[in-house]
Amino acid sequence: MAAVTSAVRRLVQAMPKAELHLHLDGCLRPATALELAEQYGVAAPRTFAGIFDALVAPAHPGSQAELLKSFELPLRLMQHPEALARITTDLVEDKVADRVRYMEIKWAPAFHCEGGLSVDQVITVVADAAAAAAERCGAVVRLTVVALRSADPAANVQLAHEAVAHRGLGVTGFDLAGFEAAHPDPTIHAEAFDVARAGGLGLTVHAGELLDDGALVRRALELRPHRIAHGASSIGDPSLLAELAERGITLDLCPTSNVQAGTVAEFAEHPLVRLLRAGVPVTINTDDTTISDITLSEEWLSCVRELGLTLPELWACNLHALQVAFVDEPTRASLLADFRAWAAALPELHPT
Repeated sequence: MAAVTSAVRRLVQAMPKAELHLHLDGCLRPATALELAEQYGVAAPRTFAGIFDALVAPAHPGSQAELLKSFELPLRLMQHPEALARITTDLVEDKVADRVRYMEIKWAPAFHCEGGLSVDQVITVVADAAAAAAERCGAVVRLTVVALRSADPAANVQLAHEAVAHRGLGVTGFDLAGFEAAHPDPTIHAEAFDVARAGGLGLTVHAGELLDDGALVRRALELRPHRIAHGASSIGDPSLLAELAERGITLDLCPTSNVQAGTVAEFAEHPLVRLLRAGVPVTINTDDTTISDITLSEEWLSCVRELGLTLPELWACNLHALQVAFVDEPTRASLLADFRAWAAALPELHPT
């Protein structure tokens, strides 16, 4: 365990940041949730402490299924255009306050159609709000549409077509998520991924959030994704680590969330540093800012303190996030130049 001095804390907080694994429905401000519950008559606690407890998952629920229960209240609150727009705006503002300059927000439109909204409306509302907030706050925001493991494959094919149709509004990625144990075979959704790939979207798959030997990650690779969302269980398979390194498949890791899902028992046991030093490209993310009650700065500092990640390694992971981001090349180049210029005079961020 490494000590984190005040100087290190302030340096990490000041860093311009990129975040690639970030769920809209896991990032509701408690104060906003209180107001939305009152506005729409949704059954929910009516005190700040009560709503906070309802939104934040326990530190050690011990399973992915338990963690996913924390999304139930947010999803009930996110069935109206105004709510979706406000929550999107809040998220961009909160991330920019933590110096996140580039972010990819992901969400499953199917979860937000219970009140009568169409998939097109859900994507358009979120995209318009994200673009407006990004312009006002000076950030770059891109969107990833998430398909569900539990959905009918034909429905996910149609969703992929919708995602491609909204590329002009900032949708640049396509993902698959859901309860792995109940739906372990992502390849039934291969056609949806083919549609997204042909449409020019970046591809990622949620996998490896369960305690296994990496088999779920290996199966996800059959969809030919550019990145894996999570993937920590890969550490149990040396041949899989070699394949990830050779193919340059990035793992978008979320250590605090993995503790909550029972992927690891304690933060200090997370394999992030071992994966990185084995040559597997990784990024470091919050997953769900509210559900995990963590900022990206705090997540990074925990990696330094609990895992022994060095500041040069942390900065390299941050730059790598931009290098594998689902963003156009001119924007990527501009962000990389800005980040590198910021760090140029800081010897702490460069290997000796």
